[in-house]
Amino acid sequence: MNFDKELDARGLNCPLPILRCKKSLGELTTGQVLKIVATDPGAIKDFEAFSKQTGNELLSSAQAGGEFTFFMKKK
Repeated sequence: MNFDKELDARGLNCPLPILRCKKSLGELTTGQVLKIVATDPGAIKDFEAFSKQTGNELLSSAQAGGEFTFFMKKK
């Protein structure tokens, strides 16, 4: 998937991946896509909840080898 910015949140635990995501989304313009890579197993629920609360669209999430990859589109 194409993305405009990448956030490496590996090794960070809740709430840091969400806080860094919020900051990174603030640097994007409407419609741009942020790729987030995290290792915190709680990130799946965290990013789903963050998406619902903020209106930023969670385009996809995937898990591979202990890493979670998310693509979020700025509202």
